[in-house]
Amino acid sequence: MKAEIIVAENSGFCFGVDRAVKIVYNILREGKKVVTYGEIIHNRDVTEELAAKGVRIADTPEELSALTEETVVIRSHGAGKDIFRLLEEKGMEYRDGTCPFVRRIQKIVEEKSAAGYDIIIMGDENHPEVRGIASYCHNIPKILKDDTLLYSYLKKFYKNSEKKVAIVAQTTYNINIWDKCTRTAKEICPGAEIINTVCSATSDRQEAAARLARTADLMVIVGGKHSSNTVKLAEVCGEYCKACVHVENAGGLDFRYIESLVRNNVREKFIVGITAGASAPAHIIKEVTNQMSEKLQNMEEDFNFEEALDASFKKIYTGQRVKGYITAVNDAEAIVDVGTKHTGYVSLDELTDDPSLKPADVVKPGDEVELIVIKVNDAEGIVTLSKKKVDAMIGFDKIVKAKEEDAVLEGTVSSVVKGGVIIFYEGTRVFIPASQATARRDEKLEELVKKTVKFKIIEVNEQRGKAVGSIRIVLNAEKDAAKAKFWDTVQIGDVFKGEVKSLTNYGAFVDLGGIDGMVHISELSWNRIKHPSEVVKAGDVIEVYVKDLDKEADRISLGYKKTEDNPWVKFDENYSVGDVVKAKVVSITPFGAFAQIVPGIDGLIHISQLAENRVANVKDVLSIGDEVEAKITEIDIEKKRISISIRALIEEQGGAAESGEASE
Repeated sequence: MKAEIIVAENSGFCFGVDRAVKIVYNILREGKKVVTYGEIIHNRDVTEELAAKGVRIADTPEELSALTEETVVIRSHGAGKDIFRLLEEKGMEYRDGTCPFVRRIQKIVEEKSAAGYDIIIMGDENHPEVRGIASYCHNIPKILKDDTLLYSYLKKFYKNSEKKVAIVAQTTYNINIWDKCTRTAKEICPGAEIINTVCSATSDRQEAAARLARTADLMVIVGGKHSSNTVKLAEVCGEYCKACVHVENAGGLDFRYIESLVRNNVREKFIVGITAGASAPAHIIKEVTNQMSEKLQNMEEDFNFEEALDASFKKIYTGQRVKGYITAVNDAEAIVDVGTKHTGYVSLDELTDDPSLKPADVVKPGDEVELIVIKVNDAEGIVTLSKKKVDAMIGFDKIVKAKEEDAVLEGTVSSVVKGGVIIFYEGTRVFIPASQATARRDEKLEELVKKTVKFKIIEVNEQRGKAVGSIRIVLNAEKDAAKAKFWDTVQIGDVFKGEVKSLTNYGAFVDLGGIDGMVHISELSWNRIKHPSEVVKAGDVIEVYVKDLDKEADRISLGYKKTEDNPWVKFDENYSVGDVVKAKVVSITPFGAFAQIVPGIDGLIHISQLAENRVANVKDVLSIGDEVEAKITEIDIEKKRISISIRALIEEQGGAAESGEASE
């Protein structure tokens, strides 16, 4: 078999990237220190080479603020207005390496937003170029990822609307998706101003790569893994070529995978297409091309076309367990090379039972996987395969072993079903009955979904391939272990932070970490309260201390109110017999009235002390809520009793008045 390598047109550094990198090298030649705001380009080889020359990277405005003598270079992606303002205010030397195409978009959104247009930016909201563009808007722009989101957004807010809206795109945006966005905008919002800001170099690069991908057996995309334009390039190639690999340099080439593609190719020529993102230097593209050429030449010498052709016609049958290489992945399925004339397909529901995952979350091109044949179609050259059935077989063996060893397993709850929840462990479905899913029966099963939990296998049916597990057993074991540890170390007076689990009329139960204690209502507050809910509520995290322990009864009495907050201590420090206080009447009895002097402390005004004259009924003189002035006549801190008198104050004031008259 012959192999041919074709390098796509327009590969490698674009004008904007080349300009930014040259700015850095020119400053270095001047003998100055350089700091770039963010990676000058998204290419690890280039950034490592610059780092070796002393070029540093500042990723945040704070890092820029700390600079003194270095010259700052703004990367090709551009930067927000705040960065330029910071550099100007600090009087720092800087060079602007912003790509002219990016600068054009910044100017467009600045002018359009100032003219009252709503701005929509198609691109990645986390990309530095897009964040920089957004900062030039006078209003808040909407950043959308693809045409589907654009359709929903325009339909909701702009259909039949007179609002002015302008739509632009990130310079490295996928041209195929941009075309869809354009059609969508014209359909939903004919008045929208659609400005094609995809860089011409980007669109030319993507079009050239797409042409090559249509004829290639393998596409190699060279460039940084975090380079937006390189990732988009890989997406475009993936639409036309089933085997695509994205590498940063020659070291990322998986020749075992490539050899499997070559050996299972029945055409007389194996075509390798190579394209590169705007951040890939020419020497890296050359290195990848040379290594590919050398390896393919060796493969040609070892390759026997007749043997490969015979191997491609080997039998494959339903139920067979086979190994294959993943050659491509899309949103619906994975495509597999199984070493025969057939093309293998594994649908999403045969890759995983987890509805939250996509094929790319499970496998990637180049992976060697074990599969089971579900269906063979020789006429169309298609074989349908299942990965999850193999995973389930392997996983079930592990589950049987875990049951025998009474081992604790870990898995994520995927869903709630009738009577319990489901956990998928190593591809095997484990049913957890509701009675075994939670520590308490009143807990909601829905709260477990997507949580990672520990469980044990309590029942296995090997003939039917079914397993039943228990989360509760593990929780109880952990609780027992926590209890044992607690009782071994706890002492009266120990302080804990715990969560209030529940309230009763007589107190609050607090989780101390696997073991509960109770704060009696009398220990919650120095004031009189009718219910614990006046002080705490379920879910509160409070600091408590151990007042008493009863290990035999498994009871822990907790205190919450602090000695330093005791109102009697404060009263004793601040009040004495003879002091005049203002008090509020809180209750009335036949023998007198109780009035609050300070929160938590009431004084008794005996009926005989209500007035100068005899009072027959307290209610004739006072009502609840009245505020009175009275004199403290007695304090008994030990018995917590205080007597106050209105009469004594009246007599004192009367005596003082008479003394004044006599002196006159």
